[in-house]
Amino acid sequence: MTLKIYGIGASRAVRPLWAAAELGLTFEHVSVPYQGGATRTPEFLALNPNGHIPVIEDIRPEGKVTVWESMACALYIAKVHGQADGQSITPATAQEEADALRWSFWTVTEVEKDALTVLMHRLAMPADQRKPDLADAAEQRLRVPCRVLEAHLKAQAAAGTDYLSGKRFTIADLCVASVLVWAKTSELLMAEFPTVKIWLEACVGRPGFAASRKLA
Repeated sequence: MTLKIYGIGASRAVRPLWAAAELGLTFEHVSVPYQGGATRTPEFLALNPNGHIPVIEDIRPEGKVTVWESMACALYIAKVHGQADGQSITPATAQEEADALRWSFWTVTEVEKDALTVLMHRLAMPADQRKPDLADAAEQRLRVPCRVLEAHLKAQAAAGTDYLSGKRFTIADLCVASVLVWAKTSELLMAEFPTVKIWLEACVGRPGFAASRKLA
């Protein structure tokens, strides 16, 4: 079997790359940047007609499996290539499976757009192109989902765990942290939601995240 992950670490492709790193998988990294037209070639569009990274190709005994959409890629890797042993990032119970699904979908719908706005207009864009008012408005909107996450993490702490699901770092934590890290530069959010800040720093401080981010 051969697992290929198309994309670069400085993109949404970090999600499946990070999942593969956490599981210690051997895979082929195919460097495809999101700029410069690399995702618009006929060859790449045959993999993903939407023209976006990441893409996974998983060559299996039953045939080739192709996955796109970053959260789907990460969840697929955890589900198909991980062991449901209660030790790895792979969900080991129905509740952990439910948590992985609900929190990954939640972060796409409730967090991603505004977190990206904060990243771009606080840090990533050239200073003369940033619009602080857009970042300010995005931070205010992010207070709503951050309040939800803060409450959940506090409830989890009361139950004896520092993670979103179960007693260990799982794919649920990975998926949410991979998005919320974009808003890590927000002093307002990190000050208002200290439990979120501690959890986020622990997640992105893992070696797997750093290693995945370096893949270019």
